[in-house]
Amino acid sequence: MRPLEEYEKLIGYEFRDKKLLETALTHSSYANEHKTDSYERLEFLGDSVLGFVTAEYLYGNLEGLSEGQLTKTRAALVCEKSLCGFSRSLEVGSFLRLSHGEMHSGGRERSSILADVFESTTAAIYLDSGGITAAKEFILRFIIPAAKTRGQKAFKDYKTTLQEIIQQNPEERLVYVLTGESGPDHQKHFTVEVHLNSNVIGKGGGRSKKEAEQQAAREALELMGY
Repeated sequence: MRPLEEYEKLIGYEFRDKKLLETALTHSSYANEHKTDSYERLEFLGDSVLGFVTAEYLYGNLEGLSEGQLTKTRAALVCEKSLCGFSRSLEVGSFLRLSHGEMHSGGRERSSILADVFESTTAAIYLDSGGITAAKEFILRFIIPAAKTRGQKAFKDYKTTLQEIIQQNPEERLVYVLTGESGPDHQKHFTVEVHLNSNVIGKGGGRSKKEAEQQAAREALELMGY
């Protein structure tokens, strides 16, 4: 196990109560062997703090998303896979207090444990600092980049999303129609309409036909309530 001071440097927070940090890194298997506290109660609190901070950030920064979309985005950002990734970047595995059995069975790399410890660390910071500010700073260090990456991925293919929706009705037919092209060769601007049967359901523009089609599909999805 590496010294706690190294973990403090990685998380960017120095604890007044070192015992609290120690508990945040203590698995139940170790706690049972050594008659001490595990991180499980901290994990419970950390889950709520993490959920609140993430929800507040998404509400304030993703104004175009509906309640359902916000809920799905938050769930994706705080799922086990995401939290495990955050913990790996902090090298959490090398600081864990595990029983010998848990250690030899790969506990330092187990996704569920790493995800739990991100939550327990969050709670420990929250309790030690006596408020939300330090915990929020810690959480957003990971949530903001993850939210931006997820947003970029969500943007990447409006056309496919629209096609999948329309395909639910086999008789419907989507067509993208180029309606305009302007500007010099090095700075072209294209405009496109997307037609559902004979009806225009979206318009878009961009520096390429593909970009214009994506924007037309995005407008169509918005008008359809997606």
